[in-house]
Amino acid sequence: MNIKVVSKILESNDRLAESNNQRLKAAGIYTINLMGAPGAGKTSVLERVITTLKDTLRVGVIEGDIVGSEDAQRISALDVPVVQINTGGACHLDANMISEVLDSMPLDSLDILIIENVGNLVCPAEFKVGEDIKVMVLSVTGGHDKPLKYPLMFRESTALLLNKVDLLPYIDVDIDRALRDALSINPAIKIFKTSCKTRDGIGDFCTWLKGLR
Repeated sequence: MNIKVVSKILESNDRLAESNNQRLKAAGIYTINLMGAPGAGKTSVLERVITTLKDTLRVGVIEGDIVGSEDAQRISALDVPVVQINTGGACHLDANMISEVLDSMPLDSLDILIIENVGNLVCPAEFKVGEDIKVMVLSVTGGHDKPLKYPLMFRESTALLLNKVDLLPYIDVDIDRALRDALSINPAIKIFKTSCKTRDGIGDFCTWLKGLR
């Protein structure tokens, strides 16, 4: 009985997510659902990506957090359109939340919409929001065991940013194992080794993003 209820919830969400995606596509917008654990560096990656792309592509952002607007304020400082969603306790964004804020975004003036999901390694992968692709940010400081502990995140993601690689000399983590396990779950996943501090890998990721449109 419980399984049937969850299935109906997800089916309803998927229909609304498809509606969101069609509306965004009609406006010529490519949409990315950016996921990762708290502290993985999603907002820092987003800042670097916006700085790299903003001269060639018009970027908009929807920020998802349980409470607060600190991340949205950081993005706003880069002079791009941003809307903050506070979930009020929910551990992920869903299609209805995105639908409710699309009218607040200048859709006719955007090329890419990046939705930074709530920091969580489980729920964001289960709920579509209207994206074209999901991208996961995984900090090397999180340990090498994450792919096997949270396989859905890796299975659902088109790309994986292995972030904070500048810290690798200072931590005890088997990065080869993490990458091997990620590829065993999703052999097609595109992997970028990134550092927001040194900017390593950010340019390659942005070049890949531009090629998707």
